[in-house]
Amino acid sequence: MAEHYDGLANTLNEKENFCPAEYKLSPLPINSVQGKNYWAEMEFCLQFAKNNRQLMSDRIREIFFKNLGINEVSSEIEIHHNFAALENHLGHDVVIHRKGATRAFEGMTGIIPGSQGTASYIVEGLGNPESFKSCSHGAGRVLSRTAAVRTLNLEEEIKKLDDQGIVHAIRNKGDLEEASSAYKNIDEVMEQQKDLVRIVYRLSPLAVIKG
Repeated sequence: MAEHYDGLANTLNEKENFCPAEYKLSPLPINSVQGKNYWAEMEFCLQFAKNNRQLMSDRIREIFFKNLGINEVSSEIEIHHNFAALENHLGHDVVIHRKGATRAFEGMTGIIPGSQGTASYIVEGLGNPESFKSCSHGAGRVLSRTAAVRTLNLEEEIKKLDDQGIVHAIRNKGDLEEASSAYKNIDEVMEQQKDLVRIVYRLSPLAVIKG
């Protein structure tokens, strides 16, 4: 879908010259046929992803209920990843594209994950207008997936999780794409966005489930 609409946007930009091609920001006018179709398909993809997350969380909840003797979950945090939204900022109705970011509206509960071997944070948004009421959606990578597989040591990454007693599924070189060492220091990242979110809980990993 992304390739299809990116191609349409590039073709349209060549004709209309909305912005220089080297910017790689070819747009689709929101009221155009292409723009309306893109928006509808993006919403479909977001709902599809949400349904998948719900199925995975249902399975995990069943395991917790069965093995831990609990029978309810007090609350859930549902957050989309990489999407566009119609919002009002600084007195204007605009389309906000969040890539590497997530909503942090005032009072909104969110989660900012670290990595397989580091903490994650439950946060409350502060609604900072200078960030378009956004914060980071995670620690962020220091190594691309390709670089992580090429440069990280498999045994060292396994030991890093084993020493913390974390249940994980790192078994071969390909799994190093998501290794802890491929990500930034989450505590430093949190320190840098104190004006965007308030920390509510600090979570330590017990197990890693990749869906």
